[in-house]
Amino acid sequence: MNRTPPRLAAAFLLALLPSAALAAEPFALQLRARNQAGERVAVVEWEPSKTAVVVCDMWDRHWCKSAERRVGEMAGPMDEMLKTARARGAFIIHAPSTTTAFYDGTPQRERAKRAPFAPTPIPLVTTPRWGTAWYWIDAKREGVLPIDDSDGGCDCPGVKCEIGSPWTRQTAAIEIAEGDAITDDGQEAWNLLAERGIDRVILCGVHLNMCVLGRPFAIRQMTALGKEVLLMRDMTDTMYNPERPPGGTHFDGTQLMIGHVERYWCPSFASSDITGRPPFRFAGAPEE
Repeated sequence: MNRTPPRLAAAFLLALLPSAALAAEPFALQLRARNQAGERVAVVEWEPSKTAVVVCDMWDRHWCKSAERRVGEMAGPMDEMLKTARARGAFIIHAPSTTTAFYDGTPQRERAKRAPFAPTPIPLVTTPRWGTAWYWIDAKREGVLPIDDSDGGCDCPGVKCEIGSPWTRQTAAIEIAEGDAITDDGQEAWNLLAERGIDRVILCGVHLNMCVLGRPFAIRQMTALGKEVLLMRDMTDTMYNPERPPGGTHFDGTQLMIGHVERYWCPSFASSDITGRPPFRFAGAPEE
């Protein structure tokens, strides 16, 4: 006898709910984490109005053409997810690092600049990397990453793309709505959360082995500050060239990084828990 997988059944039920009823419902999130004993799964409920979704570095351009292509592929489904999360009451922070000046004068950028200062429980990281403060690998906590990205991680075949900084803004495929905020600064992000009494933070965007972990608004820093942090695992990507260890495919590298985050930093969940639709999957990527 065939049985419907629990995640698909839950997604189907979500899709049947009227929008008004859905807005009043908590996020029922099927969390996945790992330890030495293996994978652990639990279901938690998060109140949307006390939840922030941070969109990391979904730029308009990228020096690696394959990375840029995958961002373009993911942007539409991510925008739909954000529309649903926003409609259900979540606060959306757009964090297109080093391009926030593009948005100077907009209400969303000014909202971040003008949020009342709130002291952090520990000092924020200050060491710079790639235009912002950076929370470097915590060797005592996580050891080393499971993939070798020392070549920059571009998986384009043949002659590799030239490393640079061609991005100018967040991709226009992702709406920045009236009530959202824009920042790439750790203190500003903390101020926005404190102003709204938000202690639960969801990270999505790119790239997991770099900015989604290391930026001052991202997983390592928010975890260190005591926030409850989750990774939306189907709405991310890595910079990984499978010609480097451990080999396999680009998507194998992404799965290894997701497992690394689940073991050492925070649980993950799929966007279907918010949207009621199937999880996003890149063309050519295997089913989870």
